[in-house]
Amino acid sequence: MVIMRPLAVLRHDLPASLVVFLVAVPLSLGIALASGAPVAAGLVAAVVGGVVAGALGGSALQVSGPAAGLTVVMAETITTFGWAVTCAITVAAGACQILLGLSRIARAALAISPAIVHGMLAGIGVTIVLGQLHVVLGGKAQSSAVENVAELPGQLVAHHDSAAVIGLLTIAILLVWPKLPSAVRKVPGPLAAIAVATVVSVVFGMTLPRVELPGDLLNIRLVPQLPDGGWGGFALAVVTIALIASVESLLSAVAVDKMHTGRRANLDRELVGQGAANMVSGALGGLPVTGVIVRSSTNVTAGARSRASAVLHGVWVLLFVVLLAGLIQSIPLAALAGLLVHVGAKLVNPGHIKTVLAHGDLPVYLLTLAGVVVFDLLTGVLAGIGLALVLMLRRTLWSGIHVDREGDAWRVVVEGVLTFLSVPRLSKVLGTIPAGVPVRLELVVDYLDHAAFESLTTWQQAHERAGGTVDVDEVGHPWFGEGKAGRPTRSRVHASRAVPRWLAPWSEWQATEGIPTQQTRNGATEFHRRAAPLLKDTLSGLADGQRPRTLFITCGDSRIVPNLITTSGPGDLFTIRNIGNLVPAGQADPSMNASIEYAVGVLGVEEIVVCGHSGCGAMAALADGPPPGPLSVWLRHAEPSAHRLGSATLEGAVPEREGDRLALHNVLQQLDHLREYPSVAAAEAAGKLQLTGMYFAVGTAQVHLFDAAERTFRPAGAPVAVPGA
Repeated sequence: MVIMRPLAVLRHDLPASLVVFLVAVPLSLGIALASGAPVAAGLVAAVVGGVVAGALGGSALQVSGPAAGLTVVMAETITTFGWAVTCAITVAAGACQILLGLSRIARAALAISPAIVHGMLAGIGVTIVLGQLHVVLGGKAQSSAVENVAELPGQLVAHHDSAAVIGLLTIAILLVWPKLPSAVRKVPGPLAAIAVATVVSVVFGMTLPRVELPGDLLNIRLVPQLPDGGWGGFALAVVTIALIASVESLLSAVAVDKMHTGRRANLDRELVGQGAANMVSGALGGLPVTGVIVRSSTNVTAGARSRASAVLHGVWVLLFVVLLAGLIQSIPLAALAGLLVHVGAKLVNPGHIKTVLAHGDLPVYLLTLAGVVVFDLLTGVLAGIGLALVLMLRRTLWSGIHVDREGDAWRVVVEGVLTFLSVPRLSKVLGTIPAGVPVRLELVVDYLDHAAFESLTTWQQAHERAGGTVDVDEVGHPWFGEGKAGRPTRSRVHASRAVPRWLAPWSEWQATEGIPTQQTRNGATEFHRRAAPLLKDTLSGLADGQRPRTLFITCGDSRIVPNLITTSGPGDLFTIRNIGNLVPAGQADPSMNASIEYAVGVLGVEEIVVCGHSGCGAMAALADGPPPGPLSVWLRHAEPSAHRLGSATLEGAVPEREGDRLALHNVLQQLDHLREYPSVAAAEAAGKLQLTGMYFAVGTAQVHLFDAAERTFRPAGAPVAVPGA
């Protein structure tokens, strides 16, 4: 059911429908001509596409009708089966589309690579241009693109009559039209080109082929007819047309969604609407219907707000055909051919070529294009899908294997997915390593299958028997180690999640590399091998100075890693660490005083964070009474925290352990101490500095921020008020 608001229809949709109608009429005639169908079939499809698909489809602003994308396959179908059977194929294809829509699998069509779709459209464009150039030059299109190419040189040097003049005039107008003033461009270019070409041909009395229409367009008969045999070919044609029409309609609907901010398209409903339109169009002797991006984009640009515009455009086409049939019959076929040459050329979009090249999919694009031009549309698309699958498998199963020599030792690095497909190359690389040398085998793999495991195991055993050593270092899940332990991991789903070592280079993995006293050495080596190449560009930009945005004051506890819990990197944090994350009152500590003044006065930080944490040893000592010595002297600066009034809460609740309660109070107390620094107070008063209280719950890895409005520490991500505001 179509619900239209009268005011919106009159103000927005009515004018837009008229603009789309003016674009649709010449395109519908030209597409029918290129398809080898009766010219009236294009107009029938335009009417049905507008009214039926517009009313029932799932994309409110999409405009449907006969599309250039189906001209090649329709021409082949009509040649093979004849027009009556082709109409039956269109009806059956529509029924298939309805079933696809009801099955709710419309989004599966979006899995087709854009490179295939763009290559298909480009192939169709090239085929249209090659065929219609002959008509423009006063000749006749051949039955295949290859024959059109072979005959084109002779056509170019042959005698050219008035048809060539009209065709070239049409193309010239279409090329110049976008450069004319905006007031002139309010008239659609295709309409202007066909109108001018028609007027010129009539005024100069040119004798040349023109559009032919049936005597009584309102005398609609049921055209579809089932074939006498060849049901396999019939079924293949049905599936081909249904799939191509569906993919083109769905991609057009998605493109239209990107052009407006209104309600998104229901793709399953859109397929049902397109299927219903094709069943009606085929039954009335029309061409197949698809969503057409040219008309749809014109509809959006013209200001349409609802599906009323698409429906009305179909009504205008019907009235135009009925009332002005004589005018249509004045249009030269050469003018329509010129229009189609322009449309076909635009289907070969340089922007699409640049995009697929950037994504590494140019071979898929070119193979699809060539297949469509040389063979047929289905062959081209299937070839493109096949190559896309091959490239996908290659990228998915890619293994980076390289070997480096480090003095007397050798280092082999394997990255990616290591499967039987990579075993030949892996064996070749391992075969270059001399016998008896120490080898470090680094496996940075997402999956390792049985064949790869056997290959590595066999080589390792042989190398060690020859007197060499093999130190296997697995970064991530221990695929190889699990296999040697007799419990191989069979799929990535069952692999344990591992924190990347360059993100968390702590003793949990370092301890496996050697004795604890060598952890720093091993960690530095790991940084040099893995993290340094990634950080080199960042650090080179910081070589001459730092501009951190945050002063981060936290405890010296080894469990607190500031850059990790704030997802920051080199140059982001100016960090001060001490026992208990204290800021002595009255600027009593010269080191802290100098650090704060430097961060605020010289570096101009925009935020100061004081971060406490659960299980803090300093706060536990403060609660129990610290033992005599340097710790007792230092913790005197924390006594104001112990005597702070009120309650400090974590998500509205008071922690059970006294040390954790003190840790929360301590964070707030240190913020108060910071405000005693003149530079801090002045910067905060000027709105140039923000003070933030933070608490890290070690056991749950949860960061909490102080919410001044609620007077509690809340999980990071929740709205937090500025302290002191």
